[in-house]
Amino acid sequence: MGAPVQSLASQTPNKAEHSIINEKRHRRHLLGNRLSRYYFFFSILALCLVLGLVIVFIGKTALLLFGDVSPAEFFLSFNWTPEEEVFGAAAFIVNTLILTALTLLIAVPVSVGMAVLCAEIAPKWMKSFIRPVLDLLVGIPSIVYGYLGLTVLLPFLRRISGEGLGDGVLAAALVLALMVLPTICRISDDAIVAVPRKFRDAAYALGSTRLQVIMRVVLPAAKRGIISAVILGMTRAVGETMAVVMVIGNTPQLAKSLFTPSSVLTSNIVMQISNVEFESTWNYALHMMAFLLLLISFVLILIIRVLGRKRGDA
Repeated sequence: MGAPVQSLASQTPNKAEHSIINEKRHRRHLLGNRLSRYYFFFSILALCLVLGLVIVFIGKTALLLFGDVSPAEFFLSFNWTPEEEVFGAAAFIVNTLILTALTLLIAVPVSVGMAVLCAEIAPKWMKSFIRPVLDLLVGIPSIVYGYLGLTVLLPFLRRISGEGLGDGVLAAALVLALMVLPTICRISDDAIVAVPRKFRDAAYALGSTRLQVIMRVVLPAAKRGIISAVILGMTRAVGETMAVVMVIGNTPQLAKSLFTPSSVLTSNIVMQISNVEFESTWNYALHMMAFLLLLISFVLILIIRVLGRKRGDA
């Protein structure tokens, strides 16, 4: 009789100890969760603060330009002669739009075609080869693309065109197309793969061919994802600097042909920002160019968010 009583007595403290241990563990978990929540919250606040300071600094400095130069002159004049206090940025804005449009015209058909190949047509061994290669191309620094354009592409363009230099919008567009192609292709690939299998099965059941299924079912269903991929590629094309600087010619004039040495917003900023005084109209004009690029990026990202929200609702 004494042994069972002693056994029960020895078990009771063990249960109490386990309860105390579990309670301490629960408190540690609560504390860890609370600290993690505060850490992530303050990280988001710090990120928003830094972003806000960047916008305020660039915007405030950029707006000082209009104390010396009228908005009409800056946005509509093609004459950029800062040594004579003439700051017309229309040529850079138009060149940026032309370069971006030409880049997308070259890159989008190839990128979407490769995405369709990876998602719908290629065998598994080919997919396992193409996708890692595209991921590798995304990580290559832009200056490497620029160097290849300078040493390989420009001599090739000079040889086939007969131009003396070969640099200009076409060379920059080809380099940028190679840079944005992996991004557009991989995101479009993911969007196509995400299309439900039942859509394809229903189309095949109606007698559609593979090409009809791809063109009339798969691509329309993945349209929003593909558009988001194109916009992301556009943001990189708009903001790219070093590769463009190395092949576009860096001449402040409107690109009247594909082989006219010219300049865009990013290349003009990077070529001139180190040579100007901070409190000068020239510097304010360069900051206004940077502010325009910032606004363009925000608009494009906002479009992506709206498309993503509509896709989620659908």
